[in-house]
Amino acid sequence: METPTIIDIGLFAIVLVVLLGPFLVRKIEHNLEAFLFVMGVTAVTLSSFESHENLTKLYGEHIPHIGWNMPLIMEAVEEPVMKGIVPAVLVAGLLFYYGRDHVQSGINALLKRVPLKILVFVMIVILGLSASIITAIIAALLLVELIRAMPMDRKTQVNVVIIACFSIGIGAVLTPVGEPLSTIAVTKLQGEPYHAGFFFLFNILAIYVVPACVAMGLLGMVFTGKAAAVKEKAIAASQETLKDVFVRAGKVYLFVMALLLLGSGMKIIIDKYILTIPPEIIYWVNMISAVLDNATLTAAEVSPLMGMEQLQAVLMGLLISGGMLIPGNIPNIIAAQKLSITSTEWAKLGVPLGLVLMAIYFVWVFYIPFHVQFNL
Repeated sequence: METPTIIDIGLFAIVLVVLLGPFLVRKIEHNLEAFLFVMGVTAVTLSSFESHENLTKLYGEHIPHIGWNMPLIMEAVEEPVMKGIVPAVLVAGLLFYYGRDHVQSGINALLKRVPLKILVFVMIVILGLSASIITAIIAALLLVELIRAMPMDRKTQVNVVIIACFSIGIGAVLTPVGEPLSTIAVTKLQGEPYHAGFFFLFNILAIYVVPACVAMGLLGMVFTGKAAAVKEKAIAASQETLKDVFVRAGKVYLFVMALLLLGSGMKIIIDKYILTIPPEIIYWVNMISAVLDNATLTAAEVSPLMGMEQLQAVLMGLLISGGMLIPGNIPNIIAAQKLSITSTEWAKLGVPLGLVLMAIYFVWVFYIPFHVQFNL
């Protein structure tokens, strides 16, 4: 085991602050994007002071970019736009802003024929399974607009959104199109021995992912309240202005940039400590993806040298824990922004639900010999 340096201790402290800050300080909770950006900048700055001697000991002659450098700055500035995250949020926001009446009319017509609980089940399952094709971003934006049009009280609305974001975040992994995590995983596994193609992740993870999306749909039904008169939703939707659409896109831009910087700043402790432990422990340690960019962790952890069980365990651990807190993945961020869900509200359901899923899948992946692989 490596002896922690002052830099390591500082970076671990940042992780602790990121975990606890939003729950202990109200101003942080209401300014989460700015807080995470400051933490990301602090992490990158701190990692810049790591000595060349320690880096050589860790990486050998091929030392990667650590700390501040122009490629990182350009990536942080460009990625929220180049990956299509902010443009999608802005364009979809404008479309829904001008088309909200049509969405509301459509949901009202459906509710005359289909019970609300059934509609919630279908929505959660379809958005989860289709996220790998339409992307997690679009699925999250559709989720928010559909939820806004449904007759739900505030508590039910928040709970259903959190459950649906678990479904979307997990379901999006099935193709490289769905989310950055899946894109990076397929890219890293393109060579020997896996020769990963478009359907590689579907082939090895669908047996875990599809039941998870269906289970989230069933859980959403349980949390869905009666379709009786709930007017809070309509009031909240009518208060949104065109300015809010642009402000939200700006906040998402800052959020994505912050997570990228935070992940880059944490590279040293990821490489030094996480990559040296057995997969059964990595599975649980990967709960840090609840606050760190899981794409960064995927880039660090996934390797063609891993066995199939190791790959499945690492990826499922990252996917499930990403739903536990707001910074865990893009769908969470988008939904929380658009519906003003606080970190505390999210954690009340997200953390226990994530822990239960983590426990179930830990037993399934490691101890139940039931691994079906498809061949598409």
